[in-house]
Amino acid sequence: MTHNTRFALILGVIFAVVFILSGINPHHFADWALENALTVLAIIALVATHKKFPLSKISYGCIFAFLCLHAIGSHYTYSEVPYNQWTKALFGSELNSWFGWERNHFDRLVHFLYGLLFAYPIREVFIRVANVKGFWSYFLPLDLTMSTSMIYEQIEWGAAEFFGGELGAAYLGTQGDIWDAHKDMLLASIGALITMLIIALVNAKWQRDFAQEWNHSLSVKHDKPLGEGDSQKL
Repeated sequence: MTHNTRFALILGVIFAVVFILSGINPHHFADWALENALTVLAIIALVATHKKFPLSKISYGCIFAFLCLHAIGSHYTYSEVPYNQWTKALFGSELNSWFGWERNHFDRLVHFLYGLLFAYPIREVFIRVANVKGFWSYFLPLDLTMSTSMIYEQIEWGAAEFFGGELGAAYLGTQGDIWDAHKDMLLASIGALITMLIIALVNAKWQRDFAQEWNHSLSVKHDKPLGEGDSQKL
């Protein structure tokens, strides 16, 4: 067993415990089940592809951290995660009072962390599968993170419309904010942008051919218009 496999297995076992605990007497069982539908699909995909396409320890760690936070949100429903009670018990005052917040912002945190934590694994996939380099190895992960965040908001809206009632409201979790989806997408985009900037700065310092690779990635590779070359490829 490789170190990578052992690390992934340890994280998998820990998350399995977290996931099971999150399913014990959740505040809204139907919402918990709905929230974790994509989680189950993601875990299946990670397990199915691990042998042929194992990710780095950093990528597995990022995914693990995000899924654990998501499990907490699904247990309480995102709009009811009692972080104010937790900070009051620890520090004697509610977190919202520190910043003058009125709504529960746990969902905002998780959307931000989706971008911050998933941008790295997405970049790894782009580099290893599509062989992207330079500018595109930073832009495409940001772009895909933003687009998947938008797609999730569409899924969330569709599910809320389909199920309606208390389940739809719990799953949507807008808390009366008509711009909730827009803010969630913005936070995910900011999180991904921060990650890509950090990686770019690290690589600019330590990668010897960083500038050359960046410039080459933006250079024209084929000077003929698409579909008008020798191959007529569209």
